[in-house]
Amino acid sequence: MSTIISLKPLLAVILPAIGIGGIVLSRRYPNIREGATIVTAVSTVGVIASLLPAVLSGNVYITNLGTFVPGVAFTLRADALGTLFALLASFLWVITSFYSIGYMRGLDEHAQTRYFASFAGSVSAAIGVAFASNLIILYIFYELLTVATYPLVTHDESDAARAAGRKYLAYTFGGGVAVLAGIVLVFWSTGTVAFTPGGIASLASIDPLIARGAFALLAGGFGVKAALIPVHSWLPDAMVAPTPVSGLLHAVAVVKSGVFGISRLVFDVYGPETVAALGVGVPLAAIAAVTIVIASIIALRQDNLKRRLAYSTISQLSYITLGLGLFSPEALIGGLLHIPAHAFMKLTLFFCAGAIHVETHTDNISKMAGIGRRMPLTMSAFAIASVGMAGLPLVAGFVSKWYLLIGSVDAGYPIFAIVLLSSGILNIAYFWPIVYQAFFQTAVETDAKPVIEFSLGGQWRPIRTDGHGHGREYGDEHTEETESESDGDDTADIATTGDGNANGQPDDTDAESSQQEPKIPDGPSDPNAETTYAVDMYPSDHTTTSTADTERSARKTTANNRDETANPNATMNTGEDNTSIETASRSSSSTDASPSTHASDTPLTDTPESKTETEHSPNASINRDDTQTLRDDPDLGISDGDDETLKTEENNDDMHVSDPAWERRTVRTESTWFMLAPIVIAVTGAVVLGVIPQQAVFLSLIEQVVTAATGVVIWVGSLH
Repeated sequence: MSTIISLKPLLAVILPAIGIGGIVLSRRYPNIREGATIVTAVSTVGVIASLLPAVLSGNVYITNLGTFVPGVAFTLRADALGTLFALLASFLWVITSFYSIGYMRGLDEHAQTRYFASFAGSVSAAIGVAFASNLIILYIFYELLTVATYPLVTHDESDAARAAGRKYLAYTFGGGVAVLAGIVLVFWSTGTVAFTPGGIASLASIDPLIARGAFALLAGGFGVKAALIPVHSWLPDAMVAPTPVSGLLHAVAVVKSGVFGISRLVFDVYGPETVAALGVGVPLAAIAAVTIVIASIIALRQDNLKRRLAYSTISQLSYITLGLGLFSPEALIGGLLHIPAHAFMKLTLFFCAGAIHVETHTDNISKMAGIGRRMPLTMSAFAIASVGMAGLPLVAGFVSKWYLLIGSVDAGYPIFAIVLLSSGILNIAYFWPIVYQAFFQTAVETDAKPVIEFSLGGQWRPIRTDGHGHGREYGDEHTEETESESDGDDTADIATTGDGNANGQPDDTDAESSQQEPKIPDGPSDPNAETTYAVDMYPSDHTTTSTADTERSARKTTANNRDETANPNATMNTGEDNTSIETASRSSSSTDASPSTHASDTPLTDTPESKTETEHSPNASINRDDTQTLRDDPDLGISDGDDETLKTEENNDDMHVSDPAWERRTVRTESTWFMLAPIVIAVTGAVVLGVIPQQAVFLSLIEQVVTAATGVVIWVGSLH
């Protein structure tokens, strides 16, 4: 191995930082701003790719910038492990930049200049983490990464986003304090913090208690960003950020910097012999195994797609930590290979979730039945990536998990192989229902989601994840009950949100109430529509009927019924206003009040009841929840003799509900290619890593890392 003095590692770090200036200066010209983003990203990956020939030959690039503090040099070092992480981060930044253009413009997001600038700063810090030559330099860029990603987490600027941002800072800065304490212990004990192949030799001779304490502090601090349980909860809450940011957090920069820090700790600070002598590897693997199982179980109960993917990420990241803890050659290859494998697969999944949100404003899995008709390419890519996450053949996840399984057995710990197999089953359990209902079910036929319905792992009131504030997602019934108990009289709350507005919409001055109560969306393209009103209200995405008629009908059919039980001292107008808002909200979410005008919609049976209903809402059907109201309403003229007819309508409800089938689209029309092309590239990368892993550059880099760490010449083909 030889050392090459070069400015290329420094150039790779500062190019994204320079790009921030171009992005900010062109803030008034979106095309130029986004062009600057693309040029910067492509230039960065080009510089890093130019390092590959020499690095694959066993050489190391060094940029020496002098002495940072006494005994610590400010040096950037591009070795095989660092180049692996830097190449992955820079390449996926290019893909994510194109995707971000389609996503941010599709939702007409605010503060797009800040978004692209923060993204560039985050990648710059991630590359700095990759090319750090010692623990101090790694710590500096590690903390800069936290600062750079904070504006992305809080991009929405809502109370929920700010709360998630505060939690993110508390956890990650807390982890940073632990890392700093570990660095101080190592430096005090050995006099150096430089990364050394095989580890710092003097660590093996110091007091074992101090060595174990330093390892625990460093692994625990890095474990915060690696989302090891119990320091994981910041990650699901950070899903309030825009979806490309979620991809950055989960696949490119933040969480991967955590597992990268653990990799440096095991490979270049302690080394395999010291790790084995201190007995710290197996406890690290055990924590990872617990995280794998618990996070997978929690994922089963998540109805929000991004939160399910978040818990999946927590589980999958621990595969890498598990391999590092076992430290057999096969386990190391599997763990390190899972860094790029997981990155491509999880980025595909988040890209798909973002495309679904932009095109259909749907975030909850329970509202995605039949969505494969509307977004065939997106859901096909989602299915392929899901197969890889479960560890099935022909996708990257299979190869990395195969080596982890072999490594677990060879290391003498078959219990970890059982954990990996169990995790694969759990992955199938929480991914297969999404894929199955997307292609093989409709909204009428779909079964309940999620699979598990108890409160393990989170609150009943989740955070909205589409960048528009709070939302009611899974567990609405629990949220409503809690709100009822805490807020007092329901009628007073409804009157507050609907004061002076016949349509039940909050006044502009009532901002707080508008966040508390969902509003009826103005149309399928309304980006502020609550997740309660997904595109099952708007089957064709763009062809809808107004909800005004439905609201007028709701007021008429319930006002008289409510008057019979209302307080005689209450005013008629107040009762009508409260009733109309409550009923309009209920009818909008539980009935097909705004059906599609598709020719496939089933017409209602020609009965007196259906005629009366369709006077206000053509193609609408009588909902079971409204049947009693229709019977009791004197204005509708329904007598006791008509009760049998209503029973027939109720029994045959499935025949009369306008099937909220998604409009069938083709690959060319389901979304913009700014979003579809990155999805295709990401899923292709996952397949390439699964089909021809020996030819992938990532695997060649991993061979060098494992060979240097174990002293055994590794060729992955010999491990089959």
